[in-house]
Amino acid sequence: MRIFDFTDAIVRRPGASVVKGLRAGDGQDPSLEGVLAEHAGYVAALRAAGLAVQELDPLEQFPDAIFVEDPALVFGNGAILLRPGAPSREAEGEYLREVLGERFPVLLEQRDGHADGGDVLVMTDRAYIGLSARTDARGAQVLQGLMAQLGITAVVAATPPEVLHLKTASSLVDEETVLATAPLAASGIYANYRVLEVPAGDEGGANVLRVRDHLLVGAGYPRLIDLLDGYGAKVVALPNAEIAKIDAGFTCMSLRWNEKSR
Repeated sequence: MRIFDFTDAIVRRPGASVVKGLRAGDGQDPSLEGVLAEHAGYVAALRAAGLAVQELDPLEQFPDAIFVEDPALVFGNGAILLRPGAPSREAEGEYLREVLGERFPVLLEQRDGHADGGDVLVMTDRAYIGLSARTDARGAQVLQGLMAQLGITAVVAATPPEVLHLKTASSLVDEETVLATAPLAASGIYANYRVLEVPAGDEGGANVLRVRDHLLVGAGYPRLIDLLDGYGAKVVALPNAEIAKIDAGFTCMSLRWNEKSR
């Protein structure tokens, strides 16, 4: 069983407040209609890849709540509630507690430090926890211990200062291959893997999502799409220009796991 052979996913539908979501710069707000359409396309792509998708109701008080992977991590044998590094998001995990408690045999909780799920990249033999503005050293250490309880070896890694999340600048292509921006590729974090460097100018598309035999990629990055063709997956180009205005990536918009891995 491959690590991206997911059977199930949880997503949260965007609320109207999503247009005021956090972002690294001072760019314009996305359009609500655009975000809704792109999110619906994303959910449809997960289902087309063969996943059973549970859609949660919007949380208007949390504009970034559609990014369900930041306040939680899920694996076949358990889930972890996190403490996101942005103060406005710290309480989001409470709104995932019930559904995760119903779906997973073990529910662990981070109680110290801060960590975002967007800073965690799971590979075949280990997981990487990237230090960032949203994941601090204490949070990474605590998360490392929680993942160990689920049988997952995690390595804490420093990321270049311009990286928002580890998975903003890198993502899984297959079990031996990582896609990474030039600074992250040069950092040596992924020395044990084949590293594909994102073409210059396409850095915004570095977050791709491998789901079984499909690879979800931003439609606005044709050179990246060409690069990723031929790695054992059907490349699916999805519009994401509006959601990208609030620093969204494909990995952060769902929690994914394989029920059979229990």
